[in-house]
Amino acid sequence: MLFVALRQAALSQCRRYSAMAASNGLVFRQLFEPVSCTYTYLLADKNTKEAILIDPVLEKAERDAKLIKDLGFNMIFAANTHCHADHITGTGVLKKLLPGCKSVISKDSGARADVYIQEGDQIKFGKFWVEARSTPGHTDGCLTYVLNDQSMAFTGDALLIRGCGRTDFQQGCPKTLYHSVHTKIFSLPDSCLLYPGHDYTGQTVSSVEEEKRLNPRLTKDEAEFVKIMNNLNLPKPKQIDVAVPANLKCGIQDP
Repeated sequence: MLFVALRQAALSQCRRYSAMAASNGLVFRQLFEPVSCTYTYLLADKNTKEAILIDPVLEKAERDAKLIKDLGFNMIFAANTHCHADHITGTGVLKKLLPGCKSVISKDSGARADVYIQEGDQIKFGKFWVEARSTPGHTDGCLTYVLNDQSMAFTGDALLIRGCGRTDFQQGCPKTLYHSVHTKIFSLPDSCLLYPGHDYTGQTVSSVEEEKRLNPRLTKDEAEFVKIMNNLNLPKPKQIDVAVPANLKCGIQDP
């Protein structure tokens, strides 16, 4: 019951923000993939119809492509926040389903893509854009995408709602992650809404103010955070052996 209540409250908040964003000409959708509990984000300019997709999942590529076509959008970029270990990206398939779409990933990820970006680069769609902030620590190539007015940020696995990404594989480093979150995400306005790459409890959105005050890991000092992260003892991600090699090739599983 608590899970249902949390999800209903979060969905209501998302709907309210979507309505506010629409008044400015921004179309926003939050999409969900239940197996890996991954969020995919669609952002579009209502007037020019240009759109981008953040962190698409292979199994939901057809769903996402259909939504984009139904809404009459022209998807110009499909971007990943990092090279995922828990699911295969849908960018490679989406390029086939939506001709003209280009894949995007961090230059530091080591993965294949059409466009490589790094700190300060912008992904533009119509009159809007998201700016890349380098937030390594979960992986070397982690990026947080910040909307041009700093009202929204898409944090991938660097910062989750009341949590953060793991640091025990794929170039993970708790000290680096702590520094990334505090300097690149917590420096955003307190009102900035934070949209994570995953959530496992039914929540859909947080804010800078909430996480600075309530995140049980990142409210600690650096030494305590490192101790927490080094003692999580979590199981190996189920899809890592398949997902990482595929994601290094834009999600395309070549023979």
